[in-house]
Amino acid sequence: MVKITVKRNDEPQFLHETTGDTSIDVLITNITNIYNGRLKIERICLELGELAKHGTTLPINMQGLTDEQITELKLKDEWAEKCRPSGGDVFNKDTMGRRNGIAPNEHMAGVLNKSSKEAKDMISKVSYIL
Repeated sequence: MVKITVKRNDEPQFLHETTGDTSIDVLITNITNIYNGRLKIERICLELGELAKHGTTLPINMQGLTDEQITELKLKDEWAEKCRPSGGDVFNKDTMGRRNGIAPNEHMAGVLNKSSKEAKDMISKVSYIL
């Protein structure tokens, strides 16, 4: 068995164990897949946190516009009613203008945050054995 510490700059990212007869091409592919997967999970967790705070994203043509501009242009978020959080919602305006502000209630937000934390904990600097 060979243990490889994957680092970005001087910061260790994860430990990868492999056999000595694994080719470099296979090793690079495996390490790249693990690293990219970790980045995807981190991005999803970040978006889960935003979903818990401010609700679903607005359509692209409405993002960044003020309420007055949306009214003036007669734009409508067609998914806002279809994607209403089950169990109730609270209004929490997104200052960035990316989300509709219809956030899930405290219990559902807790579930989203807990799931996000569990996913982050699973990928945080742990050993991967392939």
